[in-house]
Amino acid sequence: MDLISAVGALGEGFVGYALPFLFVLTIVVFFHEFGHFWVARLCGVRVEAFSIGFGPELAGFNDRHGTRWRLGAIPLGGYVRFFGDENAASVPDGEAVRTMTEAERRVSFHYKPVWQRAAVVVAGPLANFVLAIAIFAGIYTLYGKQITAARVDVVEPGSAADTAGFKAGDVVVTINGQPIRSFSDMQRVVGVNADTEIAVEVDRGGVRQHLLATPRMREIKDNFGNTIRTGILGLSRSTTPEEVIRERHDPFTSTWMAVQETWYVTERTLAYVGGLIAGKESADQLGGPIRIAQLSGQVAGVGMIALVNLAAILSISIGLLNLFPIPMLDGGHLVFYAVEAARGRPIGERAQEMFFRVGLALVLMLMLFATWNDIVHLATS
Repeated sequence: MDLISAVGALGEGFVGYALPFLFVLTIVVFFHEFGHFWVARLCGVRVEAFSIGFGPELAGFNDRHGTRWRLGAIPLGGYVRFFGDENAASVPDGEAVRTMTEAERRVSFHYKPVWQRAAVVVAGPLANFVLAIAIFAGIYTLYGKQITAARVDVVEPGSAADTAGFKAGDVVVTINGQPIRSFSDMQRVVGVNADTEIAVEVDRGGVRQHLLATPRMREIKDNFGNTIRTGILGLSRSTTPEEVIRERHDPFTSTWMAVQETWYVTERTLAYVGGLIAGKESADQLGGPIRIAQLSGQVAGVGMIALVNLAAILSISIGLLNLFPIPMLDGGHLVFYAVEAARGRPIGERAQEMFFRVGLALVLMLMLFATWNDIVHLATS
């Protein structure tokens, strides 16, 4: 498929992609911005606008505190604008801030103590993590988690598993001392240990066997035809519907499992970014709005539970992205506040303006690169 055909295919599937994409993105963006909004209100900051989307307003209303709640025409994010902000990135309006009255300063974000400003900023990403934990916990409590025994049915000839001595019928019990309860548990541990030797304990006809194996990095297709790079042993199993167990858990157990799942996604995301910086990972796996929309449509075809699960994963990703120390993002603001706390005064306006311009350029370049990756991905899929 060439690029023109890829764009045409995207247009044909727009409705199928757009609705699930907007559903997922709106949930994630709303909770992120509501985190900023809620803590700002607690700190006595006047909030002038709460927007889902950018650009011209499609609909909106004013609440009793004077905040304009609005829906923008470009549904690719959102913002909360505080009193004294020049724009949606909370860049201070220098002239307006300098000429504020004492009463106005009391409700201005930019005159709040540095710890309150930091709390308001970090509340957005934190809300994303809380949302992910809540979604995972809800799924595990109400729907349950599907479990399939880590039994080996087929050992690929010449694979890492074949070299290590795996046999059909083996049931994986532990990997590096970590208990394995399902085939997906095994795949996760193996996937993150490419080219690293692992110690595997298997149950072979009631007798415990200890094997050493080194998963090999390989590019594979997921269930939606997307290419991913992961560690592979070369094991597979045939699953019948009767063998799939759905385990529901009490809310406390589900919450703890949700915290572990959120940490796993966070850890893997940071590991990928670290590998990208070190040159060990390929940048072609970076996706932008087009790929997220495509994935949302594909997942929506599986069912609502899968789509909500995707919202949790996307929420974690957005929370992490916003914590990166890049001006324009929440993490960049936190760096400014840390410097201000250390030196006893804020960074100068000209320096802040320069950093924000650099940050904007970096964000735009990242978006362009991710979008180009999306188009190439469509063309080659």
